Amino acid sequence: MRSIEIPQPADRDWKYRSFEILPGAITWLILLMPVILSLISPQLASYFIIAYLLLWFIRIVGFNIRSLQGWRQLKQHRGLPWQKLNSDLEELVPRLSGAPAWHVRNLARVDKYIGHARTKPSEVYHAIFVAFVNESKEILEPTLEAVLASDYDKKKFILVLAYEGRAGKPSEELAQHLLDKYGSRFYHAMAVKHPADIPGEVVGKGGNITYAGRQFKKYIDKQGLDPLKILVTTLDSDNRPDPQYFAALSYTYCSTEEPRYASYQPIAMYTNNIWDAPAPMRVIATGNSFYNVIFSMRPHALRNFSAHAQPLAALYDTDFWSVRTIVEDGHQFWRTYFRYDGHHQVYPIFIPIYQDAVLTDNYRRTLKAQFIQIRRWAWGASDVAYVAYMGFLKPNKISKPKLIAKFFRLLENHVSWATVPVILTLAAFIPFFLNPQSYIANQLPHVASRLNTLAILGIFISMYLSFQSLPPKPARYKHRRNFWMLIQWVYLPFTTLLYYSVAAINSQTRLMFGWYIGKFDVTEKAVKNDRVDVRSM
Repeated sequence: MRSIEIPQPADRDWKYRSFEILPGAITWLILLMPVILSLISPQLASYFIIAYLLLWFIRIVGFNIRSLQGWRQLKQHRGLPWQKLNSDLEELVPRLSGAPAWHVRNLARVDKYIGHARTKPSEVYHAIFVAFVNESKEILEPTLEAVLASDYDKKKFILVLAYEGRAGKPSEELAQHLLDKYGSRFYHAMAVKHPADIPGEVVGKGGNITYAGRQFKKYIDKQGLDPLKILVTTLDSDNRPDPQYFAALSYTYCSTEEPRYASYQPIAMYTNNIWDAPAPMRVIATGNSFYNVIFSMRPHALRNFSAHAQPLAALYDTDFWSVRTIVEDGHQFWRTYFRYDGHHQVYPIFIPIYQDAVLTDNYRRTLKAQFIQIRRWAWGASDVAYVAYMGFLKPNKISKPKLIAKFFRLLENHVSWATVPVILTLAAFIPFFLNPQSYIANQLPHVASRLNTLAILGIFISMYLSFQSLPPKPARYKHRRNFWMLIQWVYLPFTTLLYYSVAAINSQTRLMFGWYIGKFDVTEKAVKNDRVDVRSM
């Protein structure tokens, strides 16, 4: 079986390095283009900037429409009786009155194309991997409580606590405490300590959950359970599944025609501590939440992110997750894609898994922690070289037109992440400053301002949806907190420029020069009750 692991830095030849340089090179070219064109011709620069603004105006309108559609879908799916839908799927008989039309179609399709070879909902076990380093029980216990509050048979749950040996004895004691307190409520519960300094691994979540997965495989083999009937969901320590998540996941899995070749992506919503986080972090958290909602409506572009699920049989085939990258979640899509020669798809689950916004014990550290987190996410640009390497430089059976489309979609996504806020906010002023005598250069800021004003109307959609998605306000906050939740949107230009653009430019520039991020930068977060209890994440 051919290797699907990322080459070690010393093994990356000039071809691989060329594709590592590519995202940053294109990003810097686009960022410098207004300056270069302004020095050549203010008219040419103005046409370039106007075309760019028009393109993104249209795309922003599309994103706003998708956010409304996705929010409606999420509300509908959260309100469905998934256990009853699973009962219908079990027998392939539509007994539930008022069920969605797609449910009846699913039953007919499963009966026709899958039949007796299918996995029934009653046969599915859920393995829940919870990864942690040195988080406190105040962070971890609510996560396990949320799992156990699921509208699902808990004796179909297997808990795997994947903790880092490098965190020392406190982490081991916490794992044992959690097993003692919660273990008996699961079908099986186990804690796996990931040894420190395993050769060839970067310090990160991928190595931790992969080591736990290999130990878990020994247990499953001993029990004689079918790995194709075990769904693995990976959670960070603050990831709290909606009560309907596991039932919806079981339904989607059991109605998938080829489940081995599929993974499943719930919607990450950063609302756990949204009332407590500083205003800039609330804006970022809300933006991240609705970015995930939007992309759930684009299954052709969907990839794994944060908490996600995959059948254990597929994880066996990929030898679990990568141990050589700090973005093991998104990278897992590409590992599976190339293991199965392109025969892999991500299915959206329109049910939330609630996560924390960034919050530490003081404002300055919170600002820094947020930047580090987004920079880590932006390191997904490293997948551009991996996709080119596995898709174009290694033998495979993947349709080249489909592969090229996926490659350019991946590349465009990371380049846009770095460039769009800068170009939309600042580019229109460059021809004016370099060519103040030019009429078109003088008019460009006014044209850009009008287009941006129209685009900013979409913020009102985000504002409305953000209030709809808020959890109940903690009793410690007065009504005026609602006012601050409203005016926080004045931070949007600041957060998009400093956090999204600068963080992505930082990651891509580091990748260009081979300054690799060799470890998973743990993000500090805090639990805020009457006091603040800070633990790293």
